[in-house]
Amino acid sequence: MKIRPVILCGGSGTRLWSDQKHHQPKQFIDFGNWTLFGKTLERIKNAIFDYPIISTNKKYVREIKKHLRLKDFNKYKIILEPTKRNTAPAILSSVLIKEIPESQPLIFLTSDHLIEKTKLFNKSIKQHQKYLTDKNVFIFGIKPSNPSSEFGYFLSKRVRNKYKVTKFIEKPNLEKAKKIIKRNAYWNSGMFFLTKKSIINNFKKYQNRNFNHCLNSVNKSKYKNNIYHLNKKDFLKCKTISFDYAILEKSKDIYAINVNIPWSDLGSWKEICKVYDKLKAKYQKKKNIFYRPWGRYTNLYNGKNFLIKELYVKPKGVLSLQKHFHRSEHWVVTQGTPKITLNKKKFILKPNETIFIPLKSKHRIENPYNKPVKIIEAQLGSILKETDIIRYQDIYGRVK
Repeated sequence: MKIRPVILCGGSGTRLWSDQKHHQPKQFIDFGNWTLFGKTLERIKNAIFDYPIISTNKKYVREIKKHLRLKDFNKYKIILEPTKRNTAPAILSSVLIKEIPESQPLIFLTSDHLIEKTKLFNKSIKQHQKYLTDKNVFIFGIKPSNPSSEFGYFLSKRVRNKYKVTKFIEKPNLEKAKKIIKRNAYWNSGMFFLTKKSIINNFKKYQNRNFNHCLNSVNKSKYKNNIYHLNKKDFLKCKTISFDYAILEKSKDIYAINVNIPWSDLGSWKEICKVYDKLKAKYQKKKNIFYRPWGRYTNLYNGKNFLIKELYVKPKGVLSLQKHFHRSEHWVVTQGTPKITLNKKKFILKPNETIFIPLKSKHRIENPYNKPVKIIEAQLGSILKETDIIRYQDIYGRVK
């Protein structure tokens, strides 16, 4: 039987935007003729997958349908949540529809993950299909590329050709992350693989009231044009709870599919900047390179209310002490050790370290050393032009 992909597409992306009025849902941001939701759809265009089920809300339907058309999906089902209740009710309600047989394997994907080496990823899915039962749940672990406090982790041990999860660790601090990585901990990616029967059995056992409310909401839903409109009255009775807390941390039948592939949920501008650094050869154009007395900058991509740049600060180069009225900035150091001024504070940053420059704060980059500095910069705001620079000090005589 083919594997049914269920895509959770309800996130708002507010974490990325300091200006909440103009925030864009992360999964639909155009990063340069590609979106995370589009990448997710491309990933399931494979013979092992059945047509997708998409769990979302009313305000995203038009965007979702546009993406489905662009990626040539003619067959699909959309489940519309009337309100947010976190991932447990979203997951349960999306699989209780009659189109899904109880024995069908299901893979739950979030719409805002960037996954590379998809052939390896799909191969690992297919290899574990034979281990699915009517009780167990497989979660996908990603081998950490670096210690991070931005993700949850888990530990697992080998039991009869499978890796049984022994412990979950919620987002640890950096020191704890370093220690658990030495114990072979993996990032918890938030993707799940199991059968419909397993979902039903687990919810009946650990979340019986939520199961009944979701079942009633689905049974009373209105169906039109491939869309299930869940019954609001019953769905509102569901407890707001994540799938991790509702099921994963209670069940004794949680196993891991541990993979070593490039993965990110692009949940921060640091992660987004790192992606552009990796792909910068694709975006670099001579006409977008601008030379300054301190070095040069390259505009990599100008998106909706954001601009990604690479700054090259030559040895002994010093940018002006400046501030902006219409934009904030995120910097990720990719090379060198710049000296940073932020208002009254001064400090040194190392490669892979990041800093946020709030709106209207005075700031400066200096390179006092003999090796060049490179920084990927994400500018966020309504005006992203060089005219939005107020200079206070400048060694090149640019203060009027």
